[in-house]
Amino acid sequence: MDAFEALYRNSSGKVYRYLLSLTGSPERAEELTAETLYRAYLHIDRFQGRSSVDTWLFSIAKNVWRTEQRRAGRFTDLPEDFPEEGDPLAGVEDHDSAMRIHQALHRLPEPFREVFTLRVFGELKFADIGAIFGKSESWAKMTFYRGKDKLLTLLDEEESL
Repeated sequence: MDAFEALYRNSSGKVYRYLLSLTGSPERAEELTAETLYRAYLHIDRFQGRSSVDTWLFSIAKNVWRTEQRRAGRFTDLPEDFPEEGDPLAGVEDHDSAMRIHQALHRLPEPFREVFTLRVFGELKFADIGAIFGKSESWAKMTFYRGKDKLLTLLDEEESL
């Protein structure tokens, strides 16, 4: 197995989940994942190892998504992450509950939504998330926990309606 095939096997699911959280569409996420991995393949020589491969791929994915948003005229420039570990939907038993969580996540403002998505769905370390934003690991942790609190508040508000 060559190096790119190993990269694909290890990271394509993470990239897909990240793009799914941004697009809300399995079809678009699949297309953008393919575009992300294609660009990574074309430019693998540019990877310098200063961050993890996943961090590099998430940066490419973010740029692919932004390019798609610009082309569609839907892009608004982004300003300057439930459980601490693992899948936030681990205890969810039905589709309605999962949808409620994803809808609340979609209403979460930036950068909280993206940091939460990178941490939970992308399974990135806080240091890697900070690197994507050009910020510190502490900034990523603080943003994740503030975003988590905001997300729980949104879910509580929805329940009380």
